[in-house]
Amino acid sequence: MSRKAWLRLTALFAAVVILSTTGCTSLQDYVHNGFKVGPDYHCAQAPVATKWIDAADARVRTESADTSRWWTAFHDPVLEALVTNAYSQNLTLKQAGMRIFEARMQLNIAKGELFPQTQDLTGGYSRVALAANPVTGQPQYFMDQWSILNGGSASGFNLAWELDFWGRFRRAVESAEATLEASVDGYDDAMVTLLADVATNYVAIRTSQQRIKVAETAAKRQGELLRMVEARFKAGTATKVDVDQLSTTVLQVEAQIPQFEITIRQAADHLCTLLGTPTYDLLQQIGNGPIPTAPSEVAVGIPANLLERRPDIREAERNAAAQSALIGVAQANLYPHISINGTIGYQSPQLSNLITPSAFQGSVGPSFQWNVLNYGRIVNDVRYQDAKFRELLIAYQNTVLTANEETENGLVTFLRSQHQATILDHSVHDIQEAMDMAIPLYMAGTTDAKGAAVADLNRLVVLETTLVQQQDAAALSRGQIALGLIQIYKALGGGWQLRCENVTPVPINPPPEAIPLPSPPG
Repeated sequence: MSRKAWLRLTALFAAVVILSTTGCTSLQDYVHNGFKVGPDYHCAQAPVATKWIDAADARVRTESADTSRWWTAFHDPVLEALVTNAYSQNLTLKQAGMRIFEARMQLNIAKGELFPQTQDLTGGYSRVALAANPVTGQPQYFMDQWSILNGGSASGFNLAWELDFWGRFRRAVESAEATLEASVDGYDDAMVTLLADVATNYVAIRTSQQRIKVAETAAKRQGELLRMVEARFKAGTATKVDVDQLSTTVLQVEAQIPQFEITIRQAADHLCTLLGTPTYDLLQQIGNGPIPTAPSEVAVGIPANLLERRPDIREAERNAAAQSALIGVAQANLYPHISINGTIGYQSPQLSNLITPSAFQGSVGPSFQWNVLNYGRIVNDVRYQDAKFRELLIAYQNTVLTANEETENGLVTFLRSQHQATILDHSVHDIQEAMDMAIPLYMAGTTDAKGAAVADLNRLVVLETTLVQQQDAAALSRGQIALGLIQIYKALGGGWQLRCENVTPVPINPPPEAIPLPSPPG
């Protein structure tokens, strides 16, 4: 380009800058932002509690702890194997992984817009027939036309480069980069949810198995008592009402077992889905086992740590950053689009003379396009992008509040369930002692000084029913302790670090093969 042409382009640019002062970004901000219109993103402040509600509890430690493999705190090898297999095979997690791949490709596309947007190279050949002219005596004439063409013009290479004066393409790159980072955080959030779901369903299975054990033991114990009452009925020392009353109590306990079995089956079926396998009898692999035992204390750090720990908070913040850059993309449409266009090519009747200096043709020069009569569409698009950004900022702040709430809920469940379990264990012990004393007195027909039975059947039934209820509640409370700890670790965002490790599935017994997946492109 000649010096005169550059001077003209500079003058054009200066005129454009002067005419563009009516835009949304001032000249000072434009320079300060690195010659880009639109706002530079700054992370918004989020409301965070200063301390946990139960911070004074000795079981709540405020130092930071490594939650990367939190499920190992239960010391349950079956749970550890399920977690490892789910990480390796879960389809939802694989979907999140493909979204990272998609975002990376979108970033590469956005970066490509920084370079000449149009680069075409074409060529062609034509046989031209000119009609005869009887007036001039010109006979019919045939000629060849060899060319390297673009769209019918005599140009072999066509280039159009819109210069990024206003930062439209650089803002798009910023948005794509933030979107890529958000997709990684989304993957981590999916993993946190997955690992917690695996542990939750596993605890549900073990808790229901324990409740079945309680019910079966109670039914067996009550069956023995029923046989004693039936013997007394035959001996004439008990009534048919006594027999029917105790028989009903036995049936009530046995009727609870199918519901527990339904819960176990549903949790096992969901575990199969989490493991990325078709539904099969998972119970043959994991068998029966105790409810996972949780430690009595937990390290949770301080509420402000959630901003760094929780991937969904990071994802929400990155989504806001990506949207902030789109405001600049929209604002750039308020200004002229300045481009450099150039074409070079060759045209000749003979193929042998096509690539010669005499066949060369070309042009180069600047141009601009300015959407001046857009009837408010561009301004309203800027306002729309800004409103969307503000919405995502609020969503980010709400995510922080939700994270704080979920952690507090996990803490109160974990701490209060321990206290509940202690009370229920004492209650079960006392009722068991009362039963051990009441049954022999009832069978012996012992009476007090007034001749009243010291232990009648109604008292035995009440004690037996209460014992079953308390034993069942005790099993539930032990499950709630484990679930509370799982909820805490999920709320703290623990477990996503597993993707940084080299993890291979750990088979419990040979399971069905995982669903095969297509290989990603490239």
